[in-house]
Amino acid sequence: MYALVERLYPLCRSITGDGVRATLDIVGEYIPLDVHEVPTGTQVLDWTVPQEWNIRDAYIADPEGNRVVDFAASSLHVLGYSVPVARTMPLSELRAHLHTLPDQPSWVPYRTSYYKPDWGFCLAQETLDAMPDGDYEVRIDSTLADGHLTYAEHVVPGQVADEVIVSCHVCHPSLANDNMAGVAVAVFLAQELARETPYYTYRFIFAPGTIGAITWLARNADRVERVKHGLVLACAGDPGSLTYKQSRRGDAEIDRVLRYVLTASERPHRVTEFTPYGYDERQYCSPGFDLGVGSLTRTPYAGYPEYHTSADNMDFVSPEAMADTLAVCREAFAVLDHNRRYLNLSPYGEPQLGRRGLYDALGGRSDTKQAQMAMLWVLNLSDGEHGLLDVAERSGLPFDTVAAAAGALHDAGLIKAGR
Repeated sequence: MYALVERLYPLCRSITGDGVRATLDIVGEYIPLDVHEVPTGTQVLDWTVPQEWNIRDAYIADPEGNRVVDFAASSLHVLGYSVPVARTMPLSELRAHLHTLPDQPSWVPYRTSYYKPDWGFCLAQETLDAMPDGDYEVRIDSTLADGHLTYAEHVVPGQVADEVIVSCHVCHPSLANDNMAGVAVAVFLAQELARETPYYTYRFIFAPGTIGAITWLARNADRVERVKHGLVLACAGDPGSLTYKQSRRGDAEIDRVLRYVLTASERPHRVTEFTPYGYDERQYCSPGFDLGVGSLTRTPYAGYPEYHTSADNMDFVSPEAMADTLAVCREAFAVLDHNRRYLNLSPYGEPQLGRRGLYDALGGRSDTKQAQMAMLWVLNLSDGEHGLLDVAERSGLPFDTVAAAAGALHDAGLIKAGR
């Protein structure tokens, strides 16, 4: 995952353009993608697909011709979606188009102007402080023209057509944690799910933030009822502890599952309430859709000093943090996939487990007592109203022990599966 982030990190991405395509080309080397191109001017819900932005070069050169700010050194140096510029101007005039972080003088900020024509440069405050008065050559070799918005999907087929969506944004340039770490975790999660046959169908969405999710929803409005659960992945590689932001519903099954998994794992974590601000969970949870989609990050949106700055680099993310995020996703989806309801087929009194060989089958297990209790709990709560997560929460037993007990009881003909 870290190596994938290293490959993706230098690319100049935005909400449209060749940088998004190059990003998806690399992702497509790891998992097959269905890439969609949506033309400029397409109405998507209350929005319109904007013109496509591409950039070849940009710089500020001092009176001696030295490039003091250079897009080639970092794609963060240019205000995202800057219109083309080729001028010479005094520093006093140029300052209105320069963005810095005075409180972090060595860092370069990330700034954009997607929907208002503008141009500008982002640079370290210490670079600006070292620029003497004089005339500077300013050049932004960019284009804004009719084109397309690009997004991609990858589907892991399941046993049923009901879907779990995993969504991550692919529009941020040269920011390792936000969100190339999220993309990398999604890619490897898809690979791991494909090695088995999950219950649900898993749809991975790689799209630009906000406008990309809105475009996907607009193009899939007639089939969005298939989406039963979802997770937005972002900021998956920083050193902070995990944070799960609940769906708008707050009691969606994905909310219960993440709360359970994070608590049962005894990892340091936080669970926060939904707010209509942050990543694309706010689109999936808009009231017209109200999907059960939460958001999993480590340190959340805008919650760390390095956020949207050049300090969100390869040194800020770690293989260990991404592996931990991936592990939680795997644990959560394992619970989600196996959280079925069952109906006890021998509900009057406790069925005799011994004559069915169920107790004998437990012989030699180190958790024999737990496994026996799990069978009794599953039998008692298999009333068509309680799922296996209910059993695990009420009994205090590990979910995988409960799921194994349900499997044994099902094979013995004592319970039948529902949903």
